[in-house]
Amino acid sequence: MSDDRKVTLFHSPNTRSSGARMLLEELGVPYDLHVLNMKAGEQRQPAYLAINPMGKVPAIRHGDALVTEQVAVFLYLAELHPEAKLAPPIGDPLRGPYLRWMVFHGSCFEPAVVDFAMKREAGRASMSPYGDYDTMLRALTGQLEKGPYILGERFTAADVLWGTALNWTTAFKVVPEAPVIMDYVRRITQRPAFKKVKELDAALAATQAAPA
Repeated sequence: MSDDRKVTLFHSPNTRSSGARMLLEELGVPYDLHVLNMKAGEQRQPAYLAINPMGKVPAIRHGDALVTEQVAVFLYLAELHPEAKLAPPIGDPLRGPYLRWMVFHGSCFEPAVVDFAMKREAGRASMSPYGDYDTMLRALTGQLEKGPYILGERFTAADVLWGTALNWTTAFKVVPEAPVIMDYVRRITQRPAFKKVKELDAALAATQAAPA
């Protein structure tokens, strides 16, 4: 693989950027890592705010391109490496469902889960981006029931996104540990890429927690 596709991942352990690192491991490609210590507030310093004014990870740099927002990062990485076949191309019948469930994560799932965790009302249906929590969850579990993966038989970058998200949200009890959800989570967390990044993140977190 030519170096012109190598990216730098801006990463902090045990955050949303862990999923992006897992995707890079699933893709099987080399990458550079720029580690941020979020406990020390490095994400709020001018150097990183020049990368992402929102002060969030993940972000990636690829040549002159800078990509922020979790779903955008996933879409970019998967399509940068089509040989890995983790993103259905245009013309593939799964292309539409793939995009749908990638975007559903950020536009419906995350705001619904945050409102649920904060014990906030969703608001009027005409104003809520996701309708209501129960409707969002039924849509998601209905798709998971078609399994084993979010698009059925085919594993894609969407599964890295959803597997990591559901692993966290069920652990924090903001998504129910329903059998269809937990079976899916186990399927994704048993993958070598997930296990590898979990170990790497644990080592990074330990380093950041150590006294200076």
